[in-house]
Amino acid sequence: MRIAILSDVHSNLAALQAVLRQAEAAAAIDGVWCLGDIVGYGAEPAETIAELRLRPLTAVSGNHDLAAIGAIDAEEFNPVAAEAALWTAEQLSDDERAFLGALPPTLGVGSFTLVHGSLRAPAWEYLLDAEAADAHFALQTTPYGLIGHSHLQFWAEEREGRDATFHRAGDGTRLGLGKGRLIINPGSVGQPRDGDPRVGYVLYDEAAATVIWHRVAYDIAATQKKILAAGLPDFLAERLAMGR
Repeated sequence: MRIAILSDVHSNLAALQAVLRQAEAAAAIDGVWCLGDIVGYGAEPAETIAELRLRPLTAVSGNHDLAAIGAIDAEEFNPVAAEAALWTAEQLSDDERAFLGALPPTLGVGSFTLVHGSLRAPAWEYLLDAEAADAHFALQTTPYGLIGHSHLQFWAEEREGRDATFHRAGDGTRLGLGKGRLIINPGSVGQPRDGDPRVGYVLYDEAAATVIWHRVAYDIAATQKKILAAGLPDFLAERLAMGR
């Protein structure tokens, strides 16, 4: 089984399509696991939802997905994110709203637990330090946790009696599974924030018991034009080229 694990697509259709093309180039993938924030920020929420639904999809909700259907108040976001959330809400059909509304906050799939932020605060927490990782591990009942939200590629390793350790990942980083409990972040498809504007995701190979982080380029300029044409804040277009 080969699974594309991705997060924070944020209505960036071109970025999502670049991921799927690369993931399927060597061999067919058996599904997509999405860790939330399918929509928000970008200009193509409906098209992004449709693209994901073309394949076997397992997904959890993110804070932007919840804001787009009114399940959380957009006032909890910064002004730019709030404006994008309100715009996104106006673009969705009843079917698309129902799809987002049916996404669970957490989900167990075999040896993996999927969540957007953390098991302590599924929609909101940025899991970026040992305290947050240890709190998450205390709630994680599977060997491996999959998280998004921070738009960064890394993994955290549980250590008995000591603080969890963090490891940065990059294009081609390969991690073998089976040696201990882990938290894995594939990075962001739609809006990377580590200074590299290329799309980030992870490919899980069950037979090889590995996950591999990847980066792939896409047409940023065309995506920027769509954001600006939609009347969304300029910053949402500008940041794509900076990877911030």
